[in-house]
Amino acid sequence: MRISFIVFLFLFISCKNEVKKEDKISPKEITENVQLISNPTTVNSSLPRLFSNGESLFLSYVTQRDSLSTLYYSEYKSKNWQEPIAVSSGTDWFINWADFPVIAENKGTVLTSHLQKSAKGTYTYNVKLDLYNSEEESWKNDFLLHNDGTKSEHGFVSMIPNKKGFFVTWLDGRNTVGGGHENHDSHNEGGAMTLRAATVNFKGEISNDTELDNSVCDCCGTSSAMTTNGPIVAYRDRSKEEIRDISVIRFENEEPTKSQTIGNDNWEIPGCPVNGPSIAALENSVAVGWFTAVGGEGKVQIAFSEDNGKNFGSSIRVDTKNATGRVEVEMISDKEAVIIWMEPNGEEEVIKVRKIAVSGEVGAPIIVSKTSAERASGFPQTAKLGDKLFFAWTQTDSSKVVRTAQLDIKNL
Repeated sequence: MRISFIVFLFLFISCKNEVKKEDKISPKEITENVQLISNPTTVNSSLPRLFSNGESLFLSYVTQRDSLSTLYYSEYKSKNWQEPIAVSSGTDWFINWADFPVIAENKGTVLTSHLQKSAKGTYTYNVKLDLYNSEEESWKNDFLLHNDGTKSEHGFVSMIPNKKGFFVTWLDGRNTVGGGHENHDSHNEGGAMTLRAATVNFKGEISNDTELDNSVCDCCGTSSAMTTNGPIVAYRDRSKEEIRDISVIRFENEEPTKSQTIGNDNWEIPGCPVNGPSIAALENSVAVGWFTAVGGEGKVQIAFSEDNGKNFGSSIRVDTKNATGRVEVEMISDKEAVIIWMEPNGEEEVIKVRKIAVSGEVGAPIIVSKTSAERASGFPQTAKLGDKLFFAWTQTDSSKVVRTAQLDIKNL
């Protein structure tokens, strides 16, 4: 959740210089086709996540009242968000703009995550899960995802349905104990952050806990998707030379493959940029979107695979100029994906969406909403349901509140 002061200052100044050169909104970048949808969130809500199972849509979010944090979710049915369900609450949660709860659903069973502090250290917290079993109509609440028992950082969860229940990935700091997470720039003190995966079944039982990579970027989100061959995970890798590019790990016959770098940006950066990738899949087609600032300019890129992630084509630049990032990707067909991201527009910050084809054809960008480049605005979300794209983001004008909207895919 940190970035060295020098790197941060460099990127901040770079962004400011580029903003002055940015043109006003072009006629193509209109928002008239983006329709706001009322939702059950209240003031002091934030950290939205969207999950679509193809037939219904789920929105999770967090509300804060003084020191009490509560995780809710709502299901979108019959063109309306339903009454929200309170999943869990606590006064000892770790609330962070980039590392926040996740939701997934599988055959009526709902799985969510939240972060709970395990000690007094700023970055000592655990991943806790809550599972609603649809057959028993009961909750299993507040159980640990990992069993290492260390007072270290665990977070940046992603989860998707699989045959056994859910495939879950996360960043795990068990090997960093001893050096302290604030020393994350060093490989020698306390070890590196790792990437792990496990299966959570329909009863909340955890199995197949596996280390996927023993040295990854400390605070960039993970993302996972399901191909015809099995899960594929995207994350920001980390080399001994501090190259922090995007890598993927595939599962074949339920076993992880070696990591594979996507794009080969060769971005050398001594601190975490807090800007993870997003991956989506439809049958054997895979799309990965990510942010890089190699060369000092923020860029959003996407690459496609048509063989379950074994091989990827050349990266395609998506942003207009000097992007902020905070990317999410969604497949809308086996030949097309949509990607959302944030970038400056004049003196404003906006959320944009764009359609990209496997062939390299790029649609016109559409502005979803104005937003803020501040951390409080978080990471915008998107999900496909039927012939529409849905969006969720945190509005931070006078107080924080979650907004939702929709866009007909035909208008992209």
